[in-house]
Amino acid sequence: MEHFAAIPIFVAVVEAGSFSAAAERLGLTKSAVSKRIQLLEAGLKVRLLQRTTRSLSLTEAGERYYDRARGALALANEAEEVAAGLQGRPQGLLRVAAPMVFGRLHLSPLVAEFLRRYPDIQLDMAMDDRMVDLVEGGYDLAVRIGNLPDNRMVARRLAPCRVVVCASPDYLAAHGTPQHPSELAGHNCIHYSYYRGGASWVFSGPDGEIRVQPRGNYQVNNSEARRDALLAGLGICEMPTFIVGPDLAAGRLAAVLSDYPLPAHAIHAVYPQRCLPAKARAFIDFLDEKLGGDAPQWDRGLSPSVLSPKNWKRE
Repeated sequence: MEHFAAIPIFVAVVEAGSFSAAAERLGLTKSAVSKRIQLLEAGLKVRLLQRTTRSLSLTEAGERYYDRARGALALANEAEEVAAGLQGRPQGLLRVAAPMVFGRLHLSPLVAEFLRRYPDIQLDMAMDDRMVDLVEGGYDLAVRIGNLPDNRMVARRLAPCRVVVCASPDYLAAHGTPQHPSELAGHNCIHYSYYRGGASWVFSGPDGEIRVQPRGNYQVNNSEARRDALLAGLGICEMPTFIVGPDLAAGRLAAVLSDYPLPAHAIHAVYPQRCLPAKARAFIDFLDEKLGGDAPQWDRGLSPSVLSPKNWKRE
């Protein structure tokens, strides 16, 4: 029990990477932080940190202690936030993971309004298209698009994610407009490197599923770069409307193969299966309010064939 007070200090030292940085974060002196870690190690009768003049690293015992100390600290912080939430005051550090492009286009513009509404929240948003482990990374929640394979998470649907195959009018004028997915074999297909659905594009048709292996001279792990290539007339690509919706509405891009829809996806807020802190609930409710549900602003002005593609039924 006497070591509990040292847990936040030990975790801060590990995460900050030094005693001085941890001291600044905690509002303590460097000597006070060092003394508390020394007392912790003496009480546990084990060395937790290897110290040199230039670096700080965990011992094997330190790694094990840190894993459990971080979890204990998170639970303690959650308990405080739940208690604060009962008083109707979301507060504290809120860590959110989000996809890079969706975050930049549709979450970043909302941050100022959210923080004005909840001034006691400190928002730390990490934008990355790679999947992160929320528990291991210490995140309160994530915004995720597409399949949700992790059944340890609770998911709340925020908006649809419509995906269309599209190209620039100039590209289609030069290379023709495909009328069937099989005709994509004759086109320069731009591919997204991080697509979790696999390498194939999967369409629905009157005879069932149609798989196409896209081939072309360009693949990239960023969807804004794919949009740039489309607008430049480089090729044809499947894209979410939250990126290209305004381009489709303005005629800068044209949707093709609308009679052969791609799989339907959605945008979700996901969080670990535990009591949701008030700060996280406030953020999810705010996104639900602002993103527009089944009629998000990025889909306004799109044709009915894009918004409601043909639903093939097999005989």
